[in-house]
Amino acid sequence: MERAAVYQDKVWCLSQVDIFRDLSPAEMDAIAAIAPSRTYRPGEMLYSPPNPVETLFILKAGRVRLFRISSDGRALTTSLINPGTIFGEMILLGQHMYDNYAEALDEVVVCVLNRACVQEQLLSDPRIAARITDILGQRLLAMERRLSESVFKSVPQRIAGLLLQLAAPPARRPLTARAEQVRLTHEQIAALAGTSRETTTKILGEFAERGLLRLGRGRITLLDRDRLAAETGD
Repeated sequence: MERAAVYQDKVWCLSQVDIFRDLSPAEMDAIAAIAPSRTYRPGEMLYSPPNPVETLFILKAGRVRLFRISSDGRALTTSLINPGTIFGEMILLGQHMYDNYAEALDEVVVCVLNRACVQEQLLSDPRIAARITDILGQRLLAMERRLSESVFKSVPQRIAGLLLQLAAPPARRPLTARAEQVRLTHEQIAALAGTSRETTTKILGEFAERGLLRLGRGRITLLDRDRLAAETGD
């Protein structure tokens, strides 16, 4: 019974991913049979330069930060991964990603596929291969945008934009939540914005004083999305 439940959970995991949206039940079952699940604690690395992987990750629960470390030691966030999304796809398409880190922001659950399985089960299917290529292109564009923001935007502008990006959209907001919330610590937000915790705390405090948001333990509640959007510089 327990094994059957785990298997059905895997199938559900795959069904939430857009690249598998039109697979038949038999095709979905075949992939689920070779996609074990793993759990990571907040702050744990899924991969890093000392521990590279050749794995395609399918994020079932939690959030993952992809980042690089610059020559001067600064962490640059290249992407934020939400449930229902794949990552790790660049190395599977022949791109070396050994200078990248993937960090769990929450308790993370992923389904994993090794390189051989991806080649046999995914890239051999023109539908899935085209979608993975599309995701790769979108991720490269997002990386370029973040690089540009790190150069041309101020820290307050970056933090304002980050909060808007991280806040749960209405469709995914719990029924009990009346406002948008970001459930991250100041230290985590600082890492995502590429600045220090002290600077982040100061800027968040200023936003709170102006009525743009409310600070709580481990959470930030957005009070005025429009005024916060005006702080992004866009």
